[in-house]
Amino acid sequence: MTIDIEPGERVLLLGASGAGKSTLLAGLAGVLGGDDEGDTLGRLEIDGADPRSVRGRSGLLLQDPDSQVILARVGDDIAFACENLGVPRGEIWSRVREALDQVGLTLPLDHPTAALSGGQKQRLALGGLLAMRPGLLLLDEPTANLDPEGVLDVCSAVAAVLERTGATLVVVEHRVSVWRDLVDRVIVLGSDGGVLADGHPDAVLADTSNELRRAGVWLPDTRVSAPAEISLGEPLMTADGLTVGRGAAVRGGGSKHRGRRTRRTQTVALPWHADVALREGSALALTGRNGTGKSTLALTLGGLLPAIGGLLRAEPALAATASSDPAAWRSRELLTRIGSVFQNPEHQFVASTVRAELAIGPRALGAAPTEVDRRVSELLERLDLDRLAEANPFTLSGGQKRRLSVATALATRPRMLVLDEPTFGQDANTWSALVQMIGDLRAEGHAIVASTHDAEFIAAIGANELRLTASVESSGTVAADMSNVRSV
Repeated sequence: MTIDIEPGERVLLLGASGAGKSTLLAGLAGVLGGDDEGDTLGRLEIDGADPRSVRGRSGLLLQDPDSQVILARVGDDIAFACENLGVPRGEIWSRVREALDQVGLTLPLDHPTAALSGGQKQRLALGGLLAMRPGLLLLDEPTANLDPEGVLDVCSAVAAVLERTGATLVVVEHRVSVWRDLVDRVIVLGSDGGVLADGHPDAVLADTSNELRRAGVWLPDTRVSAPAEISLGEPLMTADGLTVGRGAAVRGGGSKHRGRRTRRTQTVALPWHADVALREGSALALTGRNGTGKSTLALTLGGLLPAIGGLLRAEPALAATASSDPAAWRSRELLTRIGSVFQNPEHQFVASTVRAELAIGPRALGAAPTEVDRRVSELLERLDLDRLAEANPFTLSGGQKRRLSVATALATRPRMLVLDEPTFGQDANTWSALVQMIGDLRAEGHAIVASTHDAEFIAAIGANELRLTASVESSGTVAADMSNVRSV
């Protein structure tokens, strides 16, 4: 593979999941690793120099925003890179505030980074890069976990920075339409390590040979079909006047003690007054802006966080011999009842190989070895993970990790499946395979709950949408509007 990128070019890097897009960005940023982390072939240079010797010239947004949060407060985290680059102290904080405005992260500088949602962390990481003002901006799926409004904010912020500085851009994104109007070049990597296409967006995306579509590239004319009507069965879970929350919010103000200002700390509670009945074969999509509590609600419905108030009851068809409170269930009781997929796939990996990871659930249920092997083999094949069966889960690409995390939940065939951003990082082919499996489960009577910004996914599984809207009031409570809630 030979690629030359000229100064000031704006490049959209496409390719199938696992084709090496993130690896290329890491190499350009000079953070790919040393000789003890694998063999390196060929040559990679930035302005004729080894990228590791000019790291401050590039700014890399990683696929996993959690891995880029460094300091405890929002302002300090944005300022960190500027401090390392030796930006004058008087200039740093003006850059910090400008970057926060650019990415639409309207939070106090002392807001705790631990209290941010996944999408807010993504904005925070991008803000840190923009504050650096690098000559080469490397973005790895920067809008994957963002709400639609956030996607527009990020694209506008990047466009403004490029216009003002003339920086070079290389952005990895599966959804072409997001960056189509901003880039002037599209490069498509092949799964074999070569280049499938390279040129002007109009010429490449025309896909006259149909090669890109076969490779799983999301083309602008990709269409998604809604499923046939599915009959609903018995009630599985009921929520009424549900109040959920977690973590701490650090508020300004407070009193002075020995010359230092203390801050009041309190739990963030989301007072939802909802009447939701999840039934066999139902599908519910939790949508809304980043930070409105979608992940928190998903974890609560999954029995992994206790409800603060209101009613959350597992009905007899789901609970069977267990109690009606999902938060009181033991791990083994959850296995066949509720399967949860976290926003960060790595948070649920415990085995050293992909095959072993998929086998954990069925073995815990006491399935026969032949049944365990059958389930694991089926999942490996359907989700295009069979060639990676003996790989360590932590070495997979972002999209592969996501498919594996969903597959671990599917392996135990739970009556109810709770998914947090289940489709990020997928090319068109792996997205279709993942959605097909989830749709099949729904048709078989399993209930699906998904926190997602993927409108195509919502349409493809025929989910009812529950949009959460929230605003932080002066009291520090987050008020959510769920007036559009209905039974599903």
